[in-house]
Amino acid sequence: MEEKKRQKFFGKLKDKYRLIIYNDTTFQSVWSMKLSRLKVFTVTSLLSATIVILVILLIATTALREYIPGYPKAEYRQMLVHNALKVDSLENELAKRDEFFRGIKAIIAGEVPEDSLNTNTDIKPGEIEIKEYNHDSIFQDKLLAEQLSLSIQNNNNIKPGLSQIHFFVPVKGVVSNKFDSGKDHFGIDLVSKPNAIISAVLKGTIIFSGWTLETGYVIYIQHESDLISVYKHNAELFKNAGDKVKAGEAIAIIGNTGELSTGPHLHFELWHNGNALNPEQYIDF
Repeated sequence: MEEKKRQKFFGKLKDKYRLIIYNDTTFQSVWSMKLSRLKVFTVTSLLSATIVILVILLIATTALREYIPGYPKAEYRQMLVHNALKVDSLENELAKRDEFFRGIKAIIAGEVPEDSLNTNTDIKPGEIEIKEYNHDSIFQDKLLAEQLSLSIQNNNNIKPGLSQIHFFVPVKGVVSNKFDSGKDHFGIDLVSKPNAIISAVLKGTIIFSGWTLETGYVIYIQHESDLISVYKHNAELFKNAGDKVKAGEAIAIIGNTGELSTGPHLHFELWHNGNALNPEQYIDF
């Protein structure tokens, strides 16, 4: 019985029908078409699927997707990227701080720190006079760090006017090309990992942020004490002219832009009163 009903059902799907259009005045047949229920169902399903796919592609590839509830807008996504970069920069600075404090503790204990800070100077741990501070003070570590920094700078023949300035490292990397004013190379070249974050060495104001033919994306920052820091060949800039930046704040991504660039690196310059300084005398890279 069920088999007969099934055969009867499929038979109805295959039954042929004719769709005819007549002229209402002459009753003459204008157009006709043979149809079946199965054919109508198949064509309708294909058209529906095609329309759904086209609507999905239209929304996914155009700005209409931003009108979907819950989908983040373009400015929100850009804000998330910038926040992620700032968090990454902050993590790097915290790691540097922890490494520096480990060196301080090793010096206090009379040991030789593993950090390369002491290996690049002629200062011995016993020659550094460290005063006693209140252990309950939240500024103890900062005062110890400043005292060690001053002792090292005085032994490196640094100019007195800049001896008390603490510079942040713009990017972790290897110096591939040193400062040489005789060859008009007024800075150093730093090679680092791809997409490394470049940070401001001091707080200041952006006086130039843009593109140049020879040096690609460039940022100039005016600092106190008539200092200007320059960051060249960047892949992307985060700041505009007139923006205020803090020391250690992310300002760009390392890149390979400009005609004078031969590979991904940062060309860093430091100027004081119009004179180019050797950054390696002031910053421990």
